[in-house]
Amino acid sequence: MIAIIEFPEAFVLARQLNDTIVTKKIARVTAGQTPHKFAWFNGDPQKYHGMLAGKSIDNAAGYGGMVEIQADSMALLFGDGVNLRFHGQNEPPPQKHQLLVEFEDGSAVSATVQMYGGLWCFGNGNFDNVYYKTAKEKPSLLLGEFDEFYFDRMISSPNVHKLSAKALLATEQRIPGLGNGVLQDILWDAKIHPKRKVNTLAEADKNRIFHSIKTILSSMATLGGRNTEKDLFGNNGGYQTVMSKNNAGLPCPACGDLIKKESYLGGSIYFCPGCQNI
Repeated sequence: MIAIIEFPEAFVLARQLNDTIVTKKIARVTAGQTPHKFAWFNGDPQKYHGMLAGKSIDNAAGYGGMVEIQADSMALLFGDGVNLRFHGQNEPPPQKHQLLVEFEDGSAVSATVQMYGGLWCFGNGNFDNVYYKTAKEKPSLLLGEFDEFYFDRMISSPNVHKLSAKALLATEQRIPGLGNGVLQDILWDAKIHPKRKVNTLAEADKNRIFHSIKTILSSMATLGGRNTEKDLFGNNGGYQTVMSKNNAGLPCPACGDLIKKESYLGGSIYFCPGCQNI
């Protein structure tokens, strides 16, 4: 299964890592054991063991669609496309993996990549990655800094007037962690078609989008992520998506029209033609 880490999944994975591995001491790190052309490391993965062995886990945090683990003066950062799993003392890790962090108590965390994904190790404050920096600099979607005033400034910028709703919300890192996956339910809840142009939105439309971002992402995070994705223990999230691959062709729960799937801007969009008129 391809791991799609967006804001809810990063939030849930960080919470579970904090509950599971904080204070554990790293005994062994194996990086790049199973070669993968699109598994991206920071420098030589063979050096990861020397960088991390003997260090203790301090905390984990989600930044946009990334998950960061702090271990003393070092950090491990995982990007979209990485499957993270915790393995207890009597649970063997997968034979194939791109990164395995083993702890002194016999437990471990593995990271596997199916299509693509970043598994970066670096000293704190020493990683020049624009997506990482942007995600740390911009306000978290569930905190007060991401408020109506912040959103209004973003959506009122002349640079975005000709963009579609999908392009506004899910491209160019305008809102780190809000990607094409979580976008679908947000726009359905706000009754906005993904192809709808920003310059056609009334104030009421903009207000609905903002409040849908807040309420839908809060529900996704609270319920353990989306049911289309898996958590640290391999369980599907508890949030039942309405507009996703699971629902294409089924009746919309709000109006009964059949949910449509189309290709748009490099990915699939799901929408209800009855609720989301263009």
